Amino acid sequence: MNTAKLIGALLIIASISVGYIGMNKIADNTKEVNFLGLKINASNESGKQQGYLYVGAAILLFAGGLYALKSKSNA
Repeated sequence: MNTAKLIGALLIIASISVGYIGMNKIADNTKEVNFLGLKINASNESGKQQGYLYVGAAILLFAGGLYALKSKSNA
């Protein structure tokens, strides 16, 4: 196994873990309470934004991993 394929596999594994962290951040910072027929939104917008940044980074890492796996190296 050459180095590019190893780096690609590591990037894909890292993207899965970063995406998992991001999805948990989004879910943890989205809260809604239904009290006597009123919906009260108690979301943390900055926490949700940070979660979306993690998900975006995971997409970039995944794309980089796929590119590294498919690249043809002459090594």
